[in-house]
Amino acid sequence: MTDKTNPIDLPDNIRVFDNLRNAKRFAIDIGGSLTKIAYYSTTSQRTVFYGPLNKDEQEEASLEEALVYEISEGARLHFIKFETRFISQCLDFIQQHLVNTRDHMLGKSIKATGGGAYKYTELIHDKLGLSVDKEDELSCLIKGCNFLLRNMTDEAFTFCRHANPEYIFMKAQPNIFPYMLVNIGSGVSILKVESEDKYERIGGTATGGGTFWGLGKLLTSAKGFDELLDLAEKGDHRNLDMLVKDIYGGDYELLGLPGDLIASSFGKAMHAKKDSSEYSEADIARSLLFTISNDIGQIACLYAMMYKMPRIYFGGYFLRGHPLSMHSISFAINYWSRGEVQALFLRHEGYLGAIGAFLKGAEECDSDKYSWKENLAGSAQELNFTIEPFETVPVTPPANLILGQLEMDRWEHPVTSLPFLADPDNYIPDTVDLNKDTEARDYWIQCFRDATCKYVDRAIQSQPHSETAEKRAHKFRDKYLSRLQYLQEKPFAYGNLTVRSLLDTIEHLLKEFDFPDPYLMQKKQENEIAMALLPQRLQHLDKMSEINRRTELIRAILAGNMFDWGAKEVAALMSQNGFGFEEAMSKLQERPWLVDGLDQWLQRMKGPAHKCAAIFVDNSGFDIVLGIIPFARELLKRGTRVILCANSAPALNDVTYSELQELLRQVGVMCPIIQSALQSSRLLAMGTAQAGPCLDLRQVCRGLIKTLVQSEVDLIVLEGMGRALHTNLTAKFTCECLKVAVIKNRWLANRLGGDMFSVICKFEPEAID
Repeated sequence: MTDKTNPIDLPDNIRVFDNLRNAKRFAIDIGGSLTKIAYYSTTSQRTVFYGPLNKDEQEEASLEEALVYEISEGARLHFIKFETRFISQCLDFIQQHLVNTRDHMLGKSIKATGGGAYKYTELIHDKLGLSVDKEDELSCLIKGCNFLLRNMTDEAFTFCRHANPEYIFMKAQPNIFPYMLVNIGSGVSILKVESEDKYERIGGTATGGGTFWGLGKLLTSAKGFDELLDLAEKGDHRNLDMLVKDIYGGDYELLGLPGDLIASSFGKAMHAKKDSSEYSEADIARSLLFTISNDIGQIACLYAMMYKMPRIYFGGYFLRGHPLSMHSISFAINYWSRGEVQALFLRHEGYLGAIGAFLKGAEECDSDKYSWKENLAGSAQELNFTIEPFETVPVTPPANLILGQLEMDRWEHPVTSLPFLADPDNYIPDTVDLNKDTEARDYWIQCFRDATCKYVDRAIQSQPHSETAEKRAHKFRDKYLSRLQYLQEKPFAYGNLTVRSLLDTIEHLLKEFDFPDPYLMQKKQENEIAMALLPQRLQHLDKMSEINRRTELIRAILAGNMFDWGAKEVAALMSQNGFGFEEAMSKLQERPWLVDGLDQWLQRMKGPAHKCAAIFVDNSGFDIVLGIIPFARELLKRGTRVILCANSAPALNDVTYSELQELLRQVGVMCPIIQSALQSSRLLAMGTAQAGPCLDLRQVCRGLIKTLVQSEVDLIVLEGMGRALHTNLTAKFTCECLKVAVIKNRWLANRLGGDMFSVICKFEPEAID
């Protein structure tokens, strides 16, 4: 039943203005220096699953021939920024790539904001045939900021130069209001934002980015804004600025002024001769940057303290992620507020206006129906259009066009934070921050670099009859290796760098190159082997004493979790003939385990039954069939309702929600306890709205959350390295929690004080305030 009518073709790899042919709606933010274009497109995504076969077909068909591909329509938001001086050429490029002709676009409108919305109205109409619907610039900024803060988990950060780490990404807040937004363009606007629709401009200053640029051109030979910033990086402001110690010989202790504090910007220049060359242009640029930044910081701080706003988000052309600019603003805010006000920056602050303009009336972005996630395959900080690999561009854009790009995919499940987190405001899903831990960062990046060929081979094997599979897999390899190199040099580029984000990047890139589920055939094989062993396994368990059975159930979860194709050393074992469930049981660490809470769990099981257990499951095959399902069956026998929470989309060999439903149906045929629980809804399978090997409990499907709350969940089970070790090892809950995993990475095991196949079995009572 292989899909013969829809062959696997090479994807369209125009990485800038991606999927432009399917664009449905546009918005544009035209500033004096940068233009940002936003558009919404539909994307064709292939999903693969095993179709039902009749008995004759099952006997004759290979596993691969049983695959059925279906094409579904998704949605994507694209945000691209480039220098405004290239706007005419970029509009030409857009027009020539639209499926809809210019005549077809006539009568339709484009949302526009920024000063250029007025200047370039006729140009937009002439190039695209669109009328320009102008939107207020400040309201677009706020709407865009709200959207990013709600949908991007690592959007906001603080910056402290030369600290470790320099970037600290903020935890997602359940309520983003109130906050202050300081937009530093040519001038500065200060906005107080109290809700989605309630905001006001409370102040500002004419001393902004335009001041820095204008004075910089007068005082130095720098030709552009970025050249001026680069110049400032090389300078020493102390050669020009008069410091407190220059006046008092040291600290002014009576007033608490440190000696290195600037007392007078450019103060030493008063003694310079008119034609003096004793001050370098770099010194001038740096002193000027600090002059502007300190002024903005002090004014913003005064407004924040006046209106009791502890958080200030900064954006605008003046910043653009430039370290020295962020450092100077942060220093000023921290100094003037005595640490009471926090200066926050946004990874995508340059897109705020374009996002806000697009959202005006965009029903496609209804937050009650959908959620949005960054597409790690398509987003990039900086792209040179002329050298991007695998380009096939029929219309050549202007040379030296440097662009930034953000892509976000619409997820058909609205998400929210798990309400059973004991401290949701301070919840961090990741156990190790690779931004901070350089040793771990170097290890894991090299680990994934070494494993790339494994993913390439698996992708090719998953589509043996495709003529393009090998070529696409090699493109995946090259792009992922390039991304790893970029992250090695700039680990903060995509927010918190973690094992979770590195794994998510693999999944996004595999899907980009049309490998929707490379492990599907492997999962099918392992499920069938495990299902054949299940009846005998259940009989064996039922003959055991209660205490021995419950011990064996935990050991079975651990043994099942050993079968993980994402772990290099385990994959080597699994490739050997004869490595099965009993062999995995024998590989387990002898007790006492590295983290051994088994006795506490067994003691708890002597008490009252839990009302409802939410089990976040991991792998297909032995893991789910011989490990989790017998464990769930034991809870059901005690009267506990069980909700099995699985990924909503494929990732490595993890079991998905749709696969789990079919597995439970098959188990129900052979086990009356499971069958009865399914019929009475005491056993449910539900999707988490996640599509990665790890688990971020800030982004869980609202439908699942509703069911968990209504069921009064009092036990959460986190299984596997991805869910219980790489993420959530230190997470605390308001209900009981059991975390179970086998450490299948030797480096990580040694770092935690154990060895290969060490066991984590951590039982935690409910957190007490």
